[in-house]
Amino acid sequence: MTLNHSVMQAVEALDYRVTVGDVAAQAGIELPIAQQGLLALAADTQAHMQVSEAGEIAYEFPRNFRGILRNKHWQIQLQETWEKVWQVLFYLIRLSFGVMLLLSIVLIFLTIMIIVVAASSAQQNQRDNRGRGGSFGGGMVFIPRIWFGPNIFWWLDFDYGRRRRQQRQQRLNQGEKLNFFEAIFSFLFGDGDPNADLEERRWSAIATTIRNNGGTTTAEQVAPYLDDVGEGWTQESEDYMLPTLTRFNGQPEVSPQGDLIYYFPELQVTAARQERRSVGAYLKELPHKFTAATSSQVMLSIGLGAANLIGAIVLGSLLQDQVLVAELGGLVAFVNSIYWLLLAYGVAFLAVPLVRYFWVQRQNRRIESRNQQRQDRAAALNQAGEAFQRKLAYAQQFASQTVIRAEDAIYTTETDLIDQSAQQAEIDAEWQRRLRQQES
Repeated sequence: MTLNHSVMQAVEALDYRVTVGDVAAQAGIELPIAQQGLLALAADTQAHMQVSEAGEIAYEFPRNFRGILRNKHWQIQLQETWEKVWQVLFYLIRLSFGVMLLLSIVLIFLTIMIIVVAASSAQQNQRDNRGRGGSFGGGMVFIPRIWFGPNIFWWLDFDYGRRRRQQRQQRLNQGEKLNFFEAIFSFLFGDGDPNADLEERRWSAIATTIRNNGGTTTAEQVAPYLDDVGEGWTQESEDYMLPTLTRFNGQPEVSPQGDLIYYFPELQVTAARQERRSVGAYLKELPHKFTAATSSQVMLSIGLGAANLIGAIVLGSLLQDQVLVAELGGLVAFVNSIYWLLLAYGVAFLAVPLVRYFWVQRQNRRIESRNQQRQDRAAALNQAGEAFQRKLAYAQQFASQTVIRAEDAIYTTETDLIDQSAQQAEIDAEWQRRLRQQES
């Protein structure tokens, strides 16, 4: 079985002793996935299973389980090494866009200067020759033949890791500014999706709400965390609860008055007593930010991009004289060969942020609309009347919390089964002895 990183993070967050329900609620993943992930992790890390009398299972992991995995699987070592290398590589790639802009500007304006000087020199020589009545051809201007290697384009994955994005966001929250090259990349491509973990947050909030109510819930309590609850009969029949029931193995119950409530037995089992956890009244999506660069950095980026594009257009008109280009050769010939690439880069440098700006505005309007709908459902929940209170009262009949304590386990993989049987026999004998004493 494949190791699940969400499961490992949940185990660490829950102090290394968990149940399937604990992990599913913490990570916001489906119960079957949580169970498979725990079994795979337990098999590879020398974890112990503790079974209660009712058959519930708790998993206790060693605190150094990542080190055990690292020593056991070379793939994990390779993956961790690659993640570190990729962070450095991607940072260099981010810087390369600013370097390419500056290099493009230098190439364009240096080539313009060479062509203008050469053309001016040729015209001056022609005037001098006419003044002397000579018939000499136009003079040649010596231009060093400088060769620049071709540009290398990378296929990029701009979503290069949540941890890296979080680290960058923390820097920005602390008031730290992007440097020039980082600002260029942010101006072009933004700073990643702020809602990359939306589904994880959604299901974790729903699971927390269910646990706060003793493993039970109503459809009205879940609705503020969903995107679409339908209309009319679809909403009244509470079909939108099906994904939640499927993910967390929930069971519907109908009250004598015909009210539907839902309870989740596996979310009622925990390895440690769960106190009520704070959870937002509704799922709030974060708006997209056009760029984390400052206004002055944005203006500088636009200015440089405009200068690059204008320079490319001017250069294009000068390169129309192919005879002069052939005579000059060297750098001018090289720039002429990649001119359309330079022009395309100049257009794209301004076009990409412009298109992305309107895309961001459109996405934010949709996000605002979804947030408003969820907020309205949360507000309606606070204003619910007697019918809703009746549903809550009925749901409380199914609310419970089963805590699997280590000392209550009737079986654990920490000790041999024969030893456990002997210990259990001693405990039973002690109980029998105390009962006889009380009877006498």
